Amino acid sequence: MALTEADGRKHHVGLKKGEVGRYALLPGDPDRVAVIASRFDNPKFVAQKREYTTWTGELDGVPVACTSTGIGCPSTAIAVEELVDLGVDTFIRVGTSGSMQHHIKPGSIGVITGAIRDEGTSRHYLPLEFPAVADLEVTLALREAAVASSFPWYLGVAQSKDSFYGQHNPERMPIADDLARRWKAWMAGGAICSEMEAATLFIVASTLRVRAGGAMLILGNPEQRPMTDEEMANCSIDRVIDTSIDGLRRLIAADRAAGRI
Repeated sequence: MALTEADGRKHHVGLKKGEVGRYALLPGDPDRVAVIASRFDNPKFVAQKREYTTWTGELDGVPVACTSTGIGCPSTAIAVEELVDLGVDTFIRVGTSGSMQHHIKPGSIGVITGAIRDEGTSRHYLPLEFPAVADLEVTLALREAAVASSFPWYLGVAQSKDSFYGQHNPERMPIADDLARRWKAWMAGGAICSEMEAATLFIVASTLRVRAGGAMLILGNPEQRPMTDEEMANCSIDRVIDTSIDGLRRLIAADRAAGRI
């Protein structure tokens, strides 16, 4: 059980039972929570503690929440552990990522089917041989939303890493050759984007028997060249937020039809 304070609030996220429903969107950036929650009906600020900011509201009459995880896998694992303890059983990561394929243009949406466990947190849950796989129902709902959008989109695997600058400035790292070799391998295997949370989200969700998926705004280029002004103009965060909200609506509708709500 996640750590709980004497007042009933979880130690890190600062929430207590009854303040969130079953569905949660998980951006990394606390500043994006209010932006995402503006798409909810009756949005309400609930709590802010450390990197964790939470707003709640409703979508199609169902309580939903949005909680920031901060950057990286350790803080993501804490958020998921504590939110599950409060009753959340369905998570959608709403994030940004870097392109890993030359044909994927900046501003595309990536619907994540699984993640390369190139991070350390998930190893404290399951051995590396266990795959970090997104929930099928969540993934299908996000794919339907991507299809219905006007944005280019891709379905595929993300690389989840622990070092942002290990990706962006690998040449100055003492293990530069190994980083370059592994990056080349991930690309050759067809990974569509690089980010910093999905693998742990999927592994923690597996161990806690809850559902998790992810949608990413794909930025940049595999060779790390700067984006052009035209490419940057296509990179509005609204693309992935709107796709994720639509995906969550579709998932709620499917759950309602199946009698799970």
